[in-house]
Amino acid sequence: MASHVVYQHVPQHTHHAAVGYVAWLFGFMGAHRFYFGKPLTGILWLFTFGLLGVGWIVDLFLIPSMEEEADRKFQFGPLDYNVAWFLLAFPITGVLGFHRFYMGKWITGVIYLLTGGLLGIGLIYDWLTLNDQISRLNRTQGF
Repeated sequence: MASHVVYQHVPQHTHHAAVGYVAWLFGFMGAHRFYFGKPLTGILWLFTFGLLGVGWIVDLFLIPSMEEEADRKFQFGPLDYNVAWFLLAFPITGVLGFHRFYMGKWITGVIYLLTGGLLGIGLIYDWLTLNDQISRLNRTQGF
């Protein structure tokens, strides 16, 4: 008698709802949306104060689905999204480029360290693209 084993791919957690809820506290500025890889709506939330607070309240209930979507969209691997986001979002470590050192981007890490994150412009770029940068690096490392 042959037994058939069906393997189902279960995506690993790349993002966590608990971190999303902490970022949601600053959600009127779009922090949770940037964290979950939604930079366009993050910018919209930033400039409209979370759609005047209404979108911010609605997002309280949408965070679990944002987590699931981010887990499907971004590549799991050795680089932890939460660590990188903490290093970017914490003012001192972000400006000094610690998140870049963490990702193994030593040259740009040193540039950020010496220029204050290229006077903030590099930080804006990283807020918009950090998830994609980590996903790409995790993919190239074979995960």
